[in-house]
Amino acid sequence: MPDISVSSQIFDLAFHPTSSVVYTAHLTGSIHSFAYDDATGESTPGFTLRPTKRSVRALALSPDGGKLYAAGKAKAIHTIDTTTGSITSTLPSAHNAPINRMLHCTPQLLATGDDDGVIKLWDPRALSAESKPTREYTHHFDFVSDLLWLDDKKQLVATSGDGTLSVMDVRSKKTEPFAQSEDQEDELLSILPIRGASKFVVGTQLGVLSIFSRHKGWGDCVDRIPGHPHSVDALCSLPSSYPSSSNTLLTGSSDGLLRVVELFPTKLVGVVADHGDWPIERIKVDRAGEGRWVGSVGHEDVLRMTDLREVFEDEDGEEGDADAKEEESEDEEVAERDEQFASPRRKVIAPSALDADSSDSESDSDDEAAPATTIVVDPASDSDDDGDEGDEPVEPTEEEAQAYADSDSDEGVKEKEKKRKKKDKLSGRPAKKGRNDVGAVDKGFFSGL
Repeated sequence: MPDISVSSQIFDLAFHPTSSVVYTAHLTGSIHSFAYDDATGESTPGFTLRPTKRSVRALALSPDGGKLYAAGKAKAIHTIDTTTGSITSTLPSAHNAPINRMLHCTPQLLATGDDDGVIKLWDPRALSAESKPTREYTHHFDFVSDLLWLDDKKQLVATSGDGTLSVMDVRSKKTEPFAQSEDQEDELLSILPIRGASKFVVGTQLGVLSIFSRHKGWGDCVDRIPGHPHSVDALCSLPSSYPSSSNTLLTGSSDGLLRVVELFPTKLVGVVADHGDWPIERIKVDRAGEGRWVGSVGHEDVLRMTDLREVFEDEDGEEGDADAKEEESEDEEVAERDEQFASPRRKVIAPSALDADSSDSESDSDDEAAPATTIVVDPASDSDDDGDEGDEPVEPTEEEAQAYADSDSDEGVKEKEKKRKKKDKLSGRPAKKGRNDVGAVDKGFFSGL
């Protein structure tokens, strides 16, 4: 993993939208830029500047990447030219409290949120020492943890440590929010849209992912998804080129693990990066969220760069191996079942033998060593094997012979059919569900042999 080591703790990061450049904000008040290789992730340092002696907590880039905005504990907003690496303007005392979050919404709109819950809107095209906010919202009473822009409705969504979520319509001149949720009885730390911005995932201090639905209103969450053992401080979406990107997201937790989580149904896909015992504060994907590299920072002096392609290719390979093993086990199971159901060759009785009398059939069945032969018996005449040798055979009358032959042959056939039904276990087997089960055997197949 091509990590970028720095000299102090990183609070925030920002990727250039079109170039392979990343910017980091530090505890010491400095801002660093690094150029990295798209294929390997190896980095080379760029410019370094220190606009303030206090920590820089938030970074935001213009849509074209030409301007970088920085804010932090000094309560000021600095504008930096990314081409020259110089500060072009500084707006001191932009807030009365340290600025915690900043978001570049449109070319005409820049939003900032501070530790007191105050949200201000600015025009980034004319930022200077005398600039005034175009709008100010004071409905939150605790720190602003995250900001989200909804371009279709021109609305700004904010999460706060006071346990509420608010929606502000920037087209309205009112300083009250368009909507605000009920107290969720937990600190809301991060927010991310899913399913085409019809639903929103909110990370909380207790590690529960709260689901809000735009169609059902912002008053309360519609679902809660537990699973993270610690707080979910950062959320980030996957590039749209990956499967199930509308339901899959990256989560950064205070336990130091960067996870890939799939929602609806909920599934932990895997762990992307491990920061050890250091909490993860920020997650970003390069190329405006459509690249291959994800950067994550925490309370350590390292920017971790993870190649998403390697992560998902490894998972695809593991899934392929698992599928191959599963298919192999299924083949073995089929072979075992076939061997189990395979029966030895059975003795086939010729159809003509069914017309023999019962005494002949019983003597033939008792003699196992004798081969199966076809026996033809004239039903009109019958010899008594058990009679004395000296006795002369008595010629029965025609009516007695016919009656004896009819009754004897019927009993013989019935007896044969009972024995065949008893011995033929497969012919009467009921059909079972499943592709490996043996179906019923056609009786006509054996009767034709």
